[in-house]
Amino acid sequence: AVQVEESGGDSVQAGGSLTLSCVYSGFRWKTRCLAWSRQAPGKERERVARIDNNGATTYADPVKGRFTISLDSAKNTLTLQMNSLEPEDTAMYYCGAQDGALCKGLYDLNDWGQGTQVTVSS
Repeated sequence: AVQVEESGGDSVQAGGSLTLSCVYSGFRWKTRCLAWSRQAPGKERERVARIDNNGATTYADPVKGRFTISLDSAKNTLTLQMNSLEPEDTAMYYCGAQDGALCKGLYDLNDWGQGTQVTVSS
């Protein structure tokens, strides 16, 4: 299994920015998919963004143009840059990893972290 650990969650004002980081280890294959998901109180977990080892990215509609996912393989770090934050972005953010597969067509990822809390106040 791949191990992941998130950090960077905080409380910010609407319109502000935050950068979340996820340090990972344990991949066996070069082919991989990494992702961010989030879950707000009383709501189901939803996808935020995904990236694979080829650099292909996908974003959920609510975050397009505001969030950027990136992968630094040399540092084993996945990053989510979040700009123009809105109160609706308040949630626990989770980092996920899937070894041996690209993101395209992948319904869910195998390995998830414990999450980091993001709170956006108006």
